[in-house]
Amino acid sequence: MTTIQFKGNPIHTVGALPQTGTQAPDFTLVNGELAEKSLSDYKGKFVILNIFPSVNTGVCAASVREFNKDAASIDNATVLCISKDLPFAQSQFCGAEGINNVTMLSDFRTDFGHQYGVQMADGPLQGLLSRAVVVINPEGKIIYEQQVPEITEEPNYEKALAAIQ
Repeated sequence: MTTIQFKGNPIHTVGALPQTGTQAPDFTLVNGELAEKSLSDYKGKFVILNIFPSVNTGVCAASVREFNKDAASIDNATVLCISKDLPFAQSQFCGAEGINNVTMLSDFRTDFGHQYGVQMADGPLQGLLSRAVVVINPEGKIIYEQQVPEITEEPNYEKALAAIQ
């Protein structure tokens, strides 16, 4: 269990992020076409997991926009934006925003939040995913992870991107 904050109030996740240097756990999530996608589908690439509560909030939307901008200039890498939002809402957001350099994936029917220790266990956002970033190298090892300590703050984009350069 990890203690984070939501507007200064302590809340907890169901676990902790997998540690740097460990093999990234495989997962199955759902894309905009309702097809299942796994981490193994991206084998041989750097993978940035941008994990957040809901694309319909300002900070979450900002993280998708920022990683979309950054992803356009990264070779041999893909950015997976992961939330519990329904795939329809994720697709609608991307269409309205012109987001096309990241892949939106939904945890609405999987156990990703438990596998990666990021599902919030209590507080007003209980059941949603916390804000975190995980960077995985082409061999499947975690080379960077950040559990953002305050849900209302953005992740450290620069450190996440520096991990793959």
